[in-house]
Amino acid sequence: MNVVDSSGWLEYFADAANAPFFAPAIEETESLIVPVISVYEVFKRIFQQSGENDALEAIAAMLQGQVVVFDVTLALNAAKLSIDHKLPMADSIIWATARAYDATLWTQDRDFAQIEGVKYVEKL
Repeated sequence: MNVVDSSGWLEYFADAANAPFFAPAIEETESLIVPVISVYEVFKRIFQQSGENDALEAIAAMLQGQVVVFDVTLALNAAKLSIDHKLPMADSIIWATARAYDATLWTQDRDFAQIEGVKYVEKL
């Protein structure tokens, strides 16, 4: 199972330098877990930069994976991760979701560079 963080999705949709790193996880939709907070973050950024139609097209691609809603269990686990690792809210929610599904987290967020179970690439 795979979880791609929001910056990875944005990199992929923009066909930016690290898009090839994220492509295998995103395109293997049967193993793709999508935290609902990533849907929020990706829609917001693309809507701001390119408009609603492009944002909705991106979300349609994300919905090919299994979207995971944010529930109480994830909230509590994310809060603990946030405290223990000094992570921002969204990062801790995405990581808690990956852990809940025993999934690999794919990211270019430096906060995760040395964490086991994470595939990290430096942002170019």
